[in-house]
Amino acid sequence: MKKLLIISTLLISTIMYASADNVRDIKAGLKHVTVYPDRAQLTHETTVDIPAGKSVLKLGGLSPYIDAQSIQVKGYGDFMILSVNHQNNYLENLEELPEIKSIRNQIEDLQLKVEDEKAAISILKEKEAFLVANRAILVKETTFSVEQLKSVMDLYTSNMDQVTMSVLKKTRLIKDYEKQIAAFQQQINDKIGKQKLPSGEISVSVSSEKPVSGKMTFAYVVSNAGWYPSYDIRVDDITKPVNIFFKANVFQNTGVEWKDVKLSFSNATPWVAGDVPILYPWFIDYYTPSPIYRSKAAGAAKSQVPMMETAADAMMAKEAEAASITVEKQVGETTITFDIAIPYSVASDGKVQTIEIQRTTSPAEYKYVTVPKISPLAYLTGSITDWEKQSLMSGEATLYFENTFVGKSFLNVTQLTDTLTLSLGNDNSILVKREKRKDYTSKKILGSNKTETYSFLITIKNNKANLIKISLNDQIPISSNSGITVDATELTGGKLNTQTGEVKWDLEIKPQETKQIVLTYSVKYPKDKTIILE
Repeated sequence: MKKLLIISTLLISTIMYASADNVRDIKAGLKHVTVYPDRAQLTHETTVDIPAGKSVLKLGGLSPYIDAQSIQVKGYGDFMILSVNHQNNYLENLEELPEIKSIRNQIEDLQLKVEDEKAAISILKEKEAFLVANRAILVKETTFSVEQLKSVMDLYTSNMDQVTMSVLKKTRLIKDYEKQIAAFQQQINDKIGKQKLPSGEISVSVSSEKPVSGKMTFAYVVSNAGWYPSYDIRVDDITKPVNIFFKANVFQNTGVEWKDVKLSFSNATPWVAGDVPILYPWFIDYYTPSPIYRSKAAGAAKSQVPMMETAADAMMAKEAEAASITVEKQVGETTITFDIAIPYSVASDGKVQTIEIQRTTSPAEYKYVTVPKISPLAYLTGSITDWEKQSLMSGEATLYFENTFVGKSFLNVTQLTDTLTLSLGNDNSILVKREKRKDYTSKKILGSNKTETYSFLITIKNNKANLIKISLNDQIPISSNSGITVDATELTGGKLNTQTGEVKWDLEIKPQETKQIVLTYSVKYPKDKTIILE
């Protein structure tokens, strides 16, 4: 029985040793990354020498955030892929970022300096002990005159003072070095956290009848990465087209740097199910309200908005702008992909890197819009009719008008209209004022009813050197009760939408011209009721 156990152990060891010999670590450079809105697909390529028989090729040093179901391995050559396996190796950590390596090198330099200073202090302490010992011997065994004793004591004091001050200076220097080491160590802790990330691994079992050389590609999807669009919208003046600069803001914190890789930005959402939804039977019954439990406290979550570029980039250069990078746009049936021609490096630090992917120039119809009841400003808008051809996505836009930063807006491409309206900020050259006409505003009681009349004078002045088109929007209240009657008394040619109560004027105002609009309405309701109209 004992002999059988020994043989079995040797056999298992032999098998394990043979299996270990068949596992080969390979290197495969990261060549291409396709970035989706909230994840990314990474593609590696390599050439491998495959021995005869069965073997396992292991690609390590990958991100620990790999979606195992997304792994694709392709081989090119006279061999067969038998299986593909994925795991995270918690015994092997990912390679540190160059920035962290640099900090560690600085820590090592400071630690060497601390060791040097401590060694120097040890030598000075030996010198101090030597002086103390020799002083005792000289005083005990030697007879000195007063002058000789004074000379010996001066020599002793001078040497002890030098030793003590040197030790003090070196001790202070050590404390300064140790503070720097602690600060650098805190930087490392902030960057990598308390625990290092494990290393992702993909193992591929292959089989070949003879030794061959082949090529392999590895593709997989990782989380903790993505991109979002933003825009620079520039208008030199209202006689020229709109210039739209489409930018991709890419970020990743996958644990592995994307170094000198080709990037593609896609608006696809491959993780969303592509099956047609099914309508199941809709059963209804009498509604029984659930009991209400009052909580002692309620909190509101604050939304977090990604930081965008600041107004420091407000002015456009007068010289010709630098050319944008070469980008190839691929438009599919349901997706759009932008392929960047120049390789980029994206660090795994979560920081946003902005890359311009498209420049377009579009003819636009410019018009000002003002809503004086809410704001005394006139806002410039540009309407683009062929916006569907530009492959735009909804995103935040930075606005520049006449080479000046004018603010932020949001480009909404989900609107179901043929015309895309861009908000280009407010124009201080157009003055708008809305004031109540007190002489025409009154409250009267007649019988059982009360009638309140409100009248407003809206003044618009064009201080620009050219004619402008402006849309003036205001409103009157809408009755939601049969006992309340609203009457539009005077609208000065405005168009009333009876469903919404909105009143709209489309005006053309010449340079230095002033136009005035009167808006008057009355509300009649029972005098024993109260309505808030102001």
